[in-house]
Amino acid sequence: MKLTAYLSVICCATCILACQKAPNTADTSWPTYKGSNKLNQYSSLAQIDTNNVKELQVAWTYHTGDADTVNGSQIQCNPIMVDGVLYGTTPQMKLFAVDAASGRELWKFNPLDSLPGQKHIFFIMNNSRGVAYWSNEDKTDCRIFYTAGSNLYCINAKTGKPVEDFALNGALDLHEGLDRPNIQDLFVTATTPGTIYKDLIIMGSRVDEGPAAAPGHIRAFEVRTGKRAWIFHTVPHPGEPGFDTWEDTTAYRFIGGANAWSGFSLDEKRGIVFAVTGSASYDFYGGKRLGDNLYANSLLALEAATGKLLWNFQSIHHDVWDRDFSSPPALVTIKKDGKNIDACALTTKTGFVFLFERETGKSIYPIEERPVPQVSGLSGEKLAPTQPFPTKPKPFVRQLMTEADINPLLSPDAQSVVRKRWNGYLHDNMFNPPSLQGTVFLPGLDGGGEWGGPSFDPTSGILYVNANEMAWVIRSVELEKESNAPQTLAQAGEHFYKTNCMTCHGPDRKGSGNNPSLVAVGKKYSPDSFDTLIQSGRRMMPAFKQLSEPERKAIAAFVLDLPKEKNKTYNGPKPAPDPTAVPYSIAGYDKFLTEDKLPALSPPWGTLNALDLSTGEWIWKKTLGNDPAFPNATEPTGTENYGGSAVTAGGLLFIAATKDGMFRAFNKRTGDLLWETKLPNPGFAAPAVYEVKGKQYIVIACGGGKLGTKSGDEYVAFALP
Repeated sequence: MKLTAYLSVICCATCILACQKAPNTADTSWPTYKGSNKLNQYSSLAQIDTNNVKELQVAWTYHTGDADTVNGSQIQCNPIMVDGVLYGTTPQMKLFAVDAASGRELWKFNPLDSLPGQKHIFFIMNNSRGVAYWSNEDKTDCRIFYTAGSNLYCINAKTGKPVEDFALNGALDLHEGLDRPNIQDLFVTATTPGTIYKDLIIMGSRVDEGPAAAPGHIRAFEVRTGKRAWIFHTVPHPGEPGFDTWEDTTAYRFIGGANAWSGFSLDEKRGIVFAVTGSASYDFYGGKRLGDNLYANSLLALEAATGKLLWNFQSIHHDVWDRDFSSPPALVTIKKDGKNIDACALTTKTGFVFLFERETGKSIYPIEERPVPQVSGLSGEKLAPTQPFPTKPKPFVRQLMTEADINPLLSPDAQSVVRKRWNGYLHDNMFNPPSLQGTVFLPGLDGGGEWGGPSFDPTSGILYVNANEMAWVIRSVELEKESNAPQTLAQAGEHFYKTNCMTCHGPDRKGSGNNPSLVAVGKKYSPDSFDTLIQSGRRMMPAFKQLSEPERKAIAAFVLDLPKEKNKTYNGPKPAPDPTAVPYSIAGYDKFLTEDKLPALSPPWGTLNALDLSTGEWIWKKTLGNDPAFPNATEPTGTENYGGSAVTAGGLLFIAATKDGMFRAFNKRTGDLLWETKLPNPGFAAPAVYEVKGKQYIVIACGGGKLGTKSGDEYVAFALP
């Protein structure tokens, strides 16, 4: 069928009263993260359409008042709207409620006020991507759940006050109920909201990605009391299915990760919750966790009431590439071979799309296990012999960087340097493992598809995916064994830096990826404030509570370059044998960039893609965003993008997400750009779409702070005049 005819077919298919019931709630509200438990990011509202979208203007702006512009704070929150009230989070992890029609603040909750005198244990650190709402049947009890630091808070939706009969005075410590002793000092939080099923809240977690990581088990808690209702061990215990995929039968005692950090989708009618998990720790070396490592890198279909496993699919066996599932599946209904199929559509960091029947886990399109490279070069590593490849759809991003993919927008000299570096790296297979010489990862560590997830239009069966195309280079580094002889504080600090900090901040302390440089950080932090930072963490930096005071002082002497301290003798305790210790780390989370921090890979670096799920064919692909670093480029370059899209019955797809700070509306059928506006700061979040008193709004959080962009504190709502 010709594209024009195909598109024609699609076109034809086309707190004041915070607990009062709103009319047509399903159509007018945005009651959950990403709009519904199906995670479709779809709104049936059509007041704003392809004809009038150019008339959109700012309806209101809400300033949270707490952006950290110096340290690059962010807002990644997709707010919810229930009964005329919009709920969201601030850059410093406060929870707020505003009137959804005016942006007028109704209340604000600050987690630091809940434990006076112990503020250092909360970091206003973890990004929040949303909140969850629950109410009883008559709406006399309405609650908001969200996570700040290690606590899951239960807040009265009308007053903004903690619900004191939930857990301990309204706060549940997420370290509790993980079925492993001695983890209280390990990093555990949640960046994505839990999912409400009846009177349960189902929670995933974000944990450390280093060797000393907490387990990422999935738990359900009673919404009224905080009592644990069930747990699913993502690193199986003895006697549980999947335990035999770990060669070390004691791994469940010390291996962490395999965590459902990106949230859940929920088939409420069938009572099935769909979870996706990340890699087991340590991310880039698997010599301490040989085997396929279920249930890491897996899609899990669980009975929502009990946590019982119904079926699972593992996309990466024995992951050493940090190829987490980046977002839960969108729950979709497609028409194939003349019948409707309820399915789950799963986008990935690798650029693959997997499609499964919801009840059985049967793949809609064939999946093949294909041989992959086996030589690691790292002692003790044993790679999986095969990996799963879907035969359809085709990948939505490049999966290899060839010589022809060297950025033509660079100067000839810069291209020559890139070519020489490229030739020195492993680069000929997307499953080349991390190596001492360096390995090109494409797709990069942030996708392909990332946490923003896809959106889905149920009227046409089209799935929309925004994607990153950025090459990264991961180079393994062999760690020196700690000497038993006396050392200076600086020598000991260098050792502890390499084992705990180098992965993010690099061997030269100059930073890597989105992680900042620590060079001259002594001008910013005193020894005391630096010690607090190590214990509490900050945004992407986990807390290192497991480090002893002598170890922290040693790191401070080394990193802060303290002349009076670094030559003192290190008298800390000799560490006990650590089953999580690994012989290799990485030199940093490094994108493949030139010395001038320009991409080595040719554009586009961001795309927006439309997929017909019924046929498995891509309908259109558009470049998303434009990098101002290349003003002479004749075509848009695209940019890396973080955050999702929202698709509407008005024929539109709204998305911000890009480094250039634009908010855009596309024709969902053709991919044509219909409207764009400059935001106060880039909107690294997903928009929310809702209606109040007959007026449709689109709200986007504009926190900036990623990719070197400026930070801000705004939520901006758009509407027709």
